[in-house]
Amino acid sequence: MAEAATAPEAALDDATLVGRARDGDIRAYEQLVLRYQGRMFRLASKMLADRAEAEDVTQEVFLTAWRRLAQLQDDAAFGGWLYRMTTNRCLNVLRARPAHADVDPDTTESPQRTTQPEHAAQVHSQMAALTMALQRLTPEQRACWLLREVHGQSYEEIADIVGTNTTAVRGRIARARAQLAEVMQPWR
Repeated sequence: MAEAATAPEAALDDATLVGRARDGDIRAYEQLVLRYQGRMFRLASKMLADRAEAEDVTQEVFLTAWRRLAQLQDDAAFGGWLYRMTTNRCLNVLRARPAHADVDPDTTESPQRTTQPEHAAQVHSQMAALTMALQRLTPEQRACWLLREVHGQSYEEIADIVGTNTTAVRGRIARARAQLAEVMQPWR
């Protein structure tokens, strides 16, 4: 019976669900969480290269969003608002880390397992190299690159999320691409 109640809510747009959640409809907010938690976790996981920290950040973001839902001016902007909160929280975590913190690629999401061990080992090595290369970028470059390349956000959306202009975003992404291309050259 509970499934029948959630199915129609899953088809609703963000603005409708946000409006209902603001009015106290917990199921509507649950649908928003289900819709966005994977994306926010992947963003946090790639930015932080630490699964436990990414889980904490994701949970904090959704709790903060629930508490501050009344402050959201445009209900349809919920997704961008979450990206902004997640990015900012990740940047704060990164700034609080010691400058020499080691990154363990084994704590991040692993590539999909395949039946060919050689291929799986190569993919794992490539993902580990990419994770390490991402950690060499500045936090701001990493955020912009991930939002663009992994999450498909526009330059304007990224500028809004990170609180800068599109020229700065384009510059950060260009520098990130150049650095990543250099580091990942052996994998081409």
